[in-house]
Amino acid sequence: MTTPDSDGLLAEQLLRLTRRVHRIQKRHLEQRGLGVTPAQARLLRTLAHCDAPPRMADLAQRLEVVPRAVTTLVDGLETSGMARRMPDPTNRRVIRIELTDDGHKAVQELRRARVSAAEEILDPLTTVEREVLGGLLDALVDGAPERRRGRTC
Repeated sequence: MTTPDSDGLLAEQLLRLTRRVHRIQKRHLEQRGLGVTPAQARLLRTLAHCDAPPRMADLAQRLEVVPRAVTTLVDGLETSGMARRMPDPTNRRVIRIELTDDGHKAVQELRRARVSAAEEILDPLTTVEREVLGGLLDALVDGAPERRRGRTC
């Protein structure tokens, strides 16, 4: 059984870990020299997981941001040649976003950066501790099934 004090401590530990993970991932990303921000990296990863080029509105929903934020991110990726806007083949009012070849290469580099960041973060843990942590994280992530509903990509 947890107490309010232990829940508060746990919440603080989670926040500190989140900040540490963000700092380490940002450093690994910068070391790769891709020239993308963490937000652009997240958009690239999201695009890579879509079965078909999504609409801007779909990306905004998936990223849980306002559509204007997605427009700014896509502008940056389009300028760098990693993504492109394309008209929807069935509705000319709809614009879809797809990765370019450079975008696919960037996603591979992002994966390598994430793996090296994860290795650094998880280095203090034993194999057994990593397995336990993985199970706990699955329980926390899967504890919100409503977040997984309604995704189009």
